[in-house]
Amino acid sequence: SQDIVLGIYTMTRDKVNAAGEGMVFADIDEVQRAYDNGVLDIGAKIKVRITDWEKDEEGNRHPVRRLVDTTVGRALLFRIVPKGISFEYVNKDMNKKAISALLNHVYRELGLKDTVVFADQLMYMGFHFATRSGISICADDMKIPSTKSDVLAAAEAEVKEIQEQYASGLVTSNERYNKVVDIWSYANDQIAKAMMEQLGTEEVMDAEGKLVRQKSFNSIFMMADSGARGSAAQIRQLAGMRGLMAKPDGSIIETPITANFREGLNVLQYFISTHGARKGLADTALKTANSGYLTRRLVDVAQDVVVTMKDCGTKSPGLRMTAVIEGGDVVESLGERILGRVTSCDVLKPGTDEVLIPKNTLIDEALVKLIEDSGVDEVWVRSTITCEARYGVCARCYGRDLARGHEVNVGEAVGVIAAQSIGEPGTQLTMRTFHIGGAASRSVAASSVENKTAGTLRMHNLKTVSNREGYLVAVTRSGELSVVDDQGRERERYKVPYGAVIRVKDGEKVAAGQTLATWDPHTHPIITEVAGRVRFVDFVEGISVQSQTDEITGLSSWVVIDPKQRGAGANKVLRPAIHLVDDAGNDICLAGTDIPAHYVLPAGAILNIEDGSEVHIGDIIARIPQESSKTRDITGGLPRVVDLFEARKPKEPAILAEHTGIVSFGKETKGKQRLVITTENGEVYEELIPKHRQINVFEGEHVTRGEVIVDGELSPHDILRLRGIPELAAYLIKEIQDVYRLQGVKINDKHIEVIIRQMLRKVEIVEPGDSGYIKGDQVDKARILEENRKIEEKGGVPAKFEPILLGITKASLVTESFVSAASFQETTRVLTEAATRGMTDELRGLKENVIVGRLIPAGTGLAYHQERRRRRAMRSADQLFEGEVTTDTASETKSAPSQEVPAK
Repeated sequence: SQDIVLGIYTMTRDKVNAAGEGMVFADIDEVQRAYDNGVLDIGAKIKVRITDWEKDEEGNRHPVRRLVDTTVGRALLFRIVPKGISFEYVNKDMNKKAISALLNHVYRELGLKDTVVFADQLMYMGFHFATRSGISICADDMKIPSTKSDVLAAAEAEVKEIQEQYASGLVTSNERYNKVVDIWSYANDQIAKAMMEQLGTEEVMDAEGKLVRQKSFNSIFMMADSGARGSAAQIRQLAGMRGLMAKPDGSIIETPITANFREGLNVLQYFISTHGARKGLADTALKTANSGYLTRRLVDVAQDVVVTMKDCGTKSPGLRMTAVIEGGDVVESLGERILGRVTSCDVLKPGTDEVLIPKNTLIDEALVKLIEDSGVDEVWVRSTITCEARYGVCARCYGRDLARGHEVNVGEAVGVIAAQSIGEPGTQLTMRTFHIGGAASRSVAASSVENKTAGTLRMHNLKTVSNREGYLVAVTRSGELSVVDDQGRERERYKVPYGAVIRVKDGEKVAAGQTLATWDPHTHPIITEVAGRVRFVDFVEGISVQSQTDEITGLSSWVVIDPKQRGAGANKVLRPAIHLVDDAGNDICLAGTDIPAHYVLPAGAILNIEDGSEVHIGDIIARIPQESSKTRDITGGLPRVVDLFEARKPKEPAILAEHTGIVSFGKETKGKQRLVITTENGEVYEELIPKHRQINVFEGEHVTRGEVIVDGELSPHDILRLRGIPELAAYLIKEIQDVYRLQGVKINDKHIEVIIRQMLRKVEIVEPGDSGYIKGDQVDKARILEENRKIEEKGGVPAKFEPILLGITKASLVTESFVSAASFQETTRVLTEAATRGMTDELRGLKENVIVGRLIPAGTGLAYHQERRRRRAMRSADQLFEGEVTTDTASETKSAPSQEVPAK
């Protein structure tokens, strides 16, 4: 298919001053004749009369004759496009995305038959023009940017400066390493940008003899731009610089390979390169097995998810869908995410009560366009996670069948489809490592936010104070800035860390490319929220704090010593802190509360103020240096996906606030600090936190339930417990999609949701009520809901339960079917347990039925099994009825011959 893409792409590119430019043709046949006779170049810009197709209000298509500006290649391509397709789908550079969109549109508009015929013709045309294009590859195609030497020299000068700072003790070893890696990452990006600009455009003479710039016809650029093969990252290694490489343990080597393959590598550079490449190849061999095992577990956990009914009638609001925005770029638009889903609530036009789309509507391409044009920025959709079907899922919660584009049929085995859709790219994840030859893909630490589009600034749960310069300073951790356009549609959104200086006000109009906020990415500041005098508490030089004087500047600063390094005895309990007091020496309270402004300083904090000095609101009183970051190579990718699906607890998980309230610190124990949260009604909750962990909150700060108080990797179990199922689903989908997206693999959210549904099958009993369970039992959610319904009908007390998250292996082993579990893992244990409990297997999944050799309950088999069940139910009803017949009619029934029709 890559040749086809390249062929179609080259024939639809436009070329300045090509043979035959400006000619006008009566129809496409005339263009074909002129081209065959060598009068026209394939890229010549011409005018031609065509029969285009337009839709009226009712959605009927009408032919329209019109004269269009196009190129020879696009006109020839339009010849083979089926009748009824608008010319605008062809009148552009047809790269891989555009060809996909065209085929998709043909299928949606005209159906299968026309699409198959068209795809066949497209293939012939693609091969034909790929052959005629004369695209080849040679060393001179790899144009090295002229600015490369300047960029390298500048980067080297910066690195030298950092080295000197390190030698004079101004920065720590970690900071130096971080900054050096940042400098080289940035230099690499600059060279890559310059190279793509140079490769991607060229200067040519137009018909009037003027010099104009046009998109380049460089072979390498065209291969990448068409989407056929190669990427900017690979071209960068050919003609830019190879960049930073990683050691086999994943840490980045701070001296990059400045040469590219065109210039050739020296021995040291070649050795470092081989290092990375060999690691990639070894990984591949080991990881195909890993990926295959992931697929097997996924299939096993989801094999019994079949669409069993049209609509389960759930009242749940489902999941909230918004555009995925990362670092200010829209990675996936809202439209892409909700296409083919069913709305769970009415979609309203922003700022009005007008219903755009009623609930329970399947969103198709036309509705997606309506939503995007109306500026809706969030839509609630139904999801398999909240589907209430007792067995399998319902068609409405699943939405569109991704293979065929209509609502999914009852009987479709969506579980297996989901498992395979997630498992199949797993091999790509593993094999993609060596494509970039171990080249370290590490993003430069962000230190500011610039908006890309003009609009109005909005702040989201951002608490700020004004500093001396009159700028706002963020004093919350989870604050965000967004830019909305005139229709109120959110265009971009950025996270703003604690201590960022925000240079614009809420609701202010901002121009494109304006700096909205700045911060230091390598340190974490502590900011005062009140003005006053500084009073040092527990500052004992040489024991709890150390004074450092800079030899060059002569400034002195205090550094808090780690409690582990202090001697035993009284010194251990010293807790260096800063209290803010007024002129009389009384504690100042935080605005609007009666909590004194005390700031406890963690180990390693650096202070540049003196005891008794005045501070203003928004001043930085201390800085905490941040650690260096490891590379997130995708080799971390597959294990990351596995960890998420297995719901493993991270080694040092983030600690979340168990309740909403005000933070204070209690008495410390030997290795732990005591964090106390006081709720609004005065209840007190304590949490012991190891001393080496960095606590994000300060005394007197207000936290909400589920907010991060100690940094680390989030544990999915904590998210489920404190924030609920929708938040957990959003987190898992985002994290899993991030790994795949990094590899350019697109997976529909639905597939991941089907697996999450299976991971959330079980609940834990909290209060048994009148049910037969005991506290702590793990029960199937569907089963307990059924039981509770029966108990409520009798007027009893239903059981209370909490959802629990199981990893896919655990979930497979505790399914209701023991035949399926036994065929997966730990066969003896599963079978002995089933035997001792006297369990029965209903044979509802696919796997159990395959094992006992029956028709599987999917596709036509579903109808077969439903009919079989219906007959059995009728037969048992008949028998019941016969048993109730009174004795005086018994003799008559005996004499009457049997009228039963044998079951087919």
